Amino acid sequence: MSYFSVTILGCGSATPTLRHMPSAQLVRYRQQAMLVDCGEGAQLQLRRYGCSFAKISHIFISHLHGDHFLGLPGLLSTMALHDVQGTVTVHTFAEGAELLKKILDILCRERPYKLQFDIIDPANPGTVYSDANLEVVAFPLNHRVPCVGYIFREKPKKRHIDGESVRFYGVPHYAMERLREGADFTLPDGRVIPNERLTTPADPAMSYAYCSDTTFSTRVAEAVKGVDVVYHEATYGDDQAHKARPRGHSTARQAGQVAAMAGASKLVIGHYSQTVHDTSVLVGEASEVFGGEVIAADEGMEITLI
Repeated sequence: MSYFSVTILGCGSATPTLRHMPSAQLVRYRQQAMLVDCGEGAQLQLRRYGCSFAKISHIFISHLHGDHFLGLPGLLSTMALHDVQGTVTVHTFAEGAELLKKILDILCRERPYKLQFDIIDPANPGTVYSDANLEVVAFPLNHRVPCVGYIFREKPKKRHIDGESVRFYGVPHYAMERLREGADFTLPDGRVIPNERLTTPADPAMSYAYCSDTTFSTRVAEAVKGVDVVYHEATYGDDQAHKARPRGHSTARQAGQVAAMAGASKLVIGHYSQTVHDTSVLVGEASEVFGGEVIAADEGMEITLI
């Protein structure tokens, strides 16, 4: 059963269409549900795909353009109506926090949950969330307004105990945790048993990068280097490449270049222009420069990381 996954709630760009919703994704990790961007209609998409409002504890906003932000006041109001408890943290810029506070003071002053803000400096982002198993790191993107992407990265996992070996050497139960952390074991007679004899390698830590609105940038590729799965905006195809940089966006081919430079194993493209009618063309263009798997995002799609 998966415990690290991403559900695409919306993968369209600024102009609403009948094909795609504005940007929003739900990252599930173990018992947590974290929203990434919140375009209009995000709360309807959460209901449509069986995502509980009550489980959302963190909301990460990439930038303050409406197709990434305007669904947030409505979602927070509905969460209050549904008597959501606990703490909801919104990660955004100072301007976003001030704007949201003003809106909610009018629409939803009384809330059963605690709303707090984590203020991100777009010029100097970094780790914005961390617990025992997962960290979320913000990094700069190159858009027409301040904008950040997010990397959801598992922390290094512990090694596995080799049951037969620890029994053979008589390792006591209290020493097991230190073995998982990589320590050797010293027998009563002073002999040191290397950790590699008593354990097997840890499972690989998985990672997911969300590259919201951005032009092609080697800096972005460097920021997501080593990430397993990269979501990168692909607003245009080659036929409209001339529009990308002036509007602060990328083509599918450029998204493929970023994924290739980063060494990712999988690329998910989205944030399609209203003029894109066949996403298979975008997949083909990205695949010409990226050797891994390329997936065209679609509403309701679940990407399983683990």
